[in-house]
Amino acid sequence: MKPTVRHFHPKSVRTAPQVDLSIVIPALNERITIAEFVRWCKDGLRKAGVKGQILIVDSSSDETPRLALAGGAEVLLVPKRGLGRAYIDAIPFIRGKWVLLGDADLTYDFRKLSPFVEKFKAGKEFIMGSRFKGHIEPGAMPALHQYFGTPLTTWILNLLYRTHFTDIHCGMRGITLEALKKLCLESQGWEYASEMVLKAARYHLKIGEVPVTFYKDRAGRVSHHRRMGWVSPWIAGWTNLRVMLVYTPDSFLLKPGLILFTIGSLLGVLLATGPKTVVGIGLDLHWMLLGMTLATLGFSMIQVGILARYQHGLRSVRGIISKTIFSYERGMVLAAILVASGISLAGALCWVYAEEGFRLKAISHPAIFGLMLIILGFQSFCFTLLVQLFRKRTVA
Repeated sequence: MKPTVRHFHPKSVRTAPQVDLSIVIPALNERITIAEFVRWCKDGLRKAGVKGQILIVDSSSDETPRLALAGGAEVLLVPKRGLGRAYIDAIPFIRGKWVLLGDADLTYDFRKLSPFVEKFKAGKEFIMGSRFKGHIEPGAMPALHQYFGTPLTTWILNLLYRTHFTDIHCGMRGITLEALKKLCLESQGWEYASEMVLKAARYHLKIGEVPVTFYKDRAGRVSHHRRMGWVSPWIAGWTNLRVMLVYTPDSFLLKPGLILFTIGSLLGVLLATGPKTVVGIGLDLHWMLLGMTLATLGFSMIQVGILARYQHGLRSVRGIISKTIFSYERGMVLAAILVASGISLAGALCWVYAEEGFRLKAISHPAIFGLMLIILGFQSFCFTLLVQLFRKRTVA
């Protein structure tokens, strides 16, 4: 089933007049609330003083689309493929330069659109609604969401992406049509919400936040989360955390990785010739093994962070990696030097070990340092190959 649009007027999508604000709302079996919701939208557009489009992206099996049409909305019929997919399908049918997203269940007050319109007029490209800055009706949000899930995931995203949101899961949000196209959303389900927020931060969109009112469900209506049972909020939290980690892992890997690699390398070099005493602290084999561990872990984190930038394309890699520094030839030469040096140091220990009847009388710090160089050399070899593969994909 391909997306098809029905209008309350006879004009086609291409010839329909352009508007200031498009209210784009996915709906799934919302016959209880849809008619009143459309009236709320009309009231909100009138109070905000803007020309608007009310586009319901519908995959219902009940009379929701008929009621929406009767109320004066436009209906885009799509297969049931997820909340994120609904927004992706709607993009070709949006006629406004500004887009307001939300739910058709009357939990968000679409009679109060003026704050979003004012932010748009002020030049904001992405506007998050905040239930915590606004008003949450008693019973509207489960305690697990209100006091644990939403604050925790919001804090994590703010920490990883250096943002200052107060409610990343608020469904009522605004974005310019140009910015919406730029984000190139990929999420098919409701994890689109986190993807949209973090991409808005990564693309340095002009971001704003406005307080919104959040109401509890109307009598007779059961929210989609409650329809899925008690496990739904846990699945939602895990899925959103996955999105935060998978998109731009360089945010939390590159700098910590560089720190670990630097500390580990310094320990390895310092102890390569034997035990040392620094400010009264004895540094021996155990510190050297710690250094080897930190160096290899840190280098792995740096590699994943750089490759992630190649993959998602949300941030430039020029500040960290360039073709002149990490060319194929230089990468291979570096790998060869590290491995050859490591083999020579570790090989000396093997020679002594064989000469003494395959018994070690003492620990060889240079040999352990050699093993560290072999590991880093092989990592450099693999990383060089992966960088070249990613560059080919980028050029293609």
